[in-house]
Amino acid sequence: MDPVKVGLLGLGTVGGGTVNVLKRNAEEIARRAGRGVVITHAASRDINKQRICDTTGITLTTDPQVVVSDPGVQIIVELIGGDGLARELVLAAIEHGKHVVTANKALIAKHGNEIFARAQEKGVMVAFEAAVAGGIPIIKAVREGLAANRVEWLAGIINGTGNFILTEMRDNGSDFADVLAEAQRLGYAEADPTFDVEGIDAAHKLTILASIAFGIPLQFEACFTEGITRITREDVNYAEELGYRIKHLGMARRTNKGVELRVHPTLIPERRLIANVDGVMNAVLVKGDAVGPTLYYGAGAGAEPTASAVVADLVDVTRTLTVDPENRVPHLAFQPDALSELPILPMAAVETAYYLRIQAADKPGVLADVTRILGDVGISIEAILQKEPVGDSDATIILLTHRVLEGQMDQAIAAIEALDSISGEIMRIRLETLSA
Repeated sequence: MDPVKVGLLGLGTVGGGTVNVLKRNAEEIARRAGRGVVITHAASRDINKQRICDTTGITLTTDPQVVVSDPGVQIIVELIGGDGLARELVLAAIEHGKHVVTANKALIAKHGNEIFARAQEKGVMVAFEAAVAGGIPIIKAVREGLAANRVEWLAGIINGTGNFILTEMRDNGSDFADVLAEAQRLGYAEADPTFDVEGIDAAHKLTILASIAFGIPLQFEACFTEGITRITREDVNYAEELGYRIKHLGMARRTNKGVELRVHPTLIPERRLIANVDGVMNAVLVKGDAVGPTLYYGAGAGAEPTASAVVADLVDVTRTLTVDPENRVPHLAFQPDALSELPILPMAAVETAYYLRIQAADKPGVLADVTRILGDVGISIEAILQKEPVGDSDATIILLTHRVLEGQMDQAIAAIEALDSISGEIMRIRLETLSA
């Protein structure tokens, strides 16, 4: 049987890794797919640039539309990133009747509903394993491996840059700004790190995971997103004292009222496996009603880890080229006409526990005022840690609360900050036990 011909859009880090993996493991891949998979065309902004891969035998062009429209190309691999030109090219490929493989989380999170609907009409596949958690096969695990389960919740460390920063702050006692600069020097963070440190990248990925887990349309705009820029090394140390680690967590939970969809710094008990995922590594914890908690760990980025997921998608698509489109695995795990209209809950309706860091005047009655306000809105305290002031500075009070609605916590924080004895804003970090 003739090899499947692939057109590659983007010859950067992941594109080069994909070429290398396909060439190095060509025989193994053909044995798995039932036929060869060969990149015959590739588009790049600079076709003369030195690369990490050998492009011998590949027709290069600077015009991606040439690749998309080539009649010999059966599968398009989109690795250019962004959600402008990439959207146009993917929709054009679908219009030409070509299958698509992409590693583009922003594209899927923001335009996936449109793309999948069009692919369904044209009878082609859009595969996107590499869009979430790099080389970890989390899409396939949730969509297929856990198909028997009613997924109750999932939680993920799904941005390596943020995890590296928080790990270094804990291990070396460094400040956020210093570790960010080191992450940029090492190439873990971009010159503009906003997408990573403000949680946007993680929100893209969480949106995709939640859709597959709960059978709901992609709703990136409804995801609550909070970054790690306000986390201090003191917060990291206080959390350690109390038996917790701070992680930048993506959390999605199904409730009777709707779906929680949120990315924010989170205290996790240090005994949990996911709390011990360090550096640039990723991990996703999924709780199903039948299987219980399952943990998926691995490299969330990099040339060949991400290429591993891209090539796995190519194998999947190749296997199903002759399959009736109606009998393929649905893009979002559930049949397109069976997606749920479960709403995404506003943060005020989300229930979680909290870490509060309060700067207060060192005088009698202050702690009593704080606990009275919390009690008035129905918030109970699990632990208190008080740090004596140095010199004339304020005292630091650390509180851990039991689970409460965020709306109630908003009300309590506003009342506490209004006290004359309280300085500045209260630092709030949500807390999840992630127990089975």
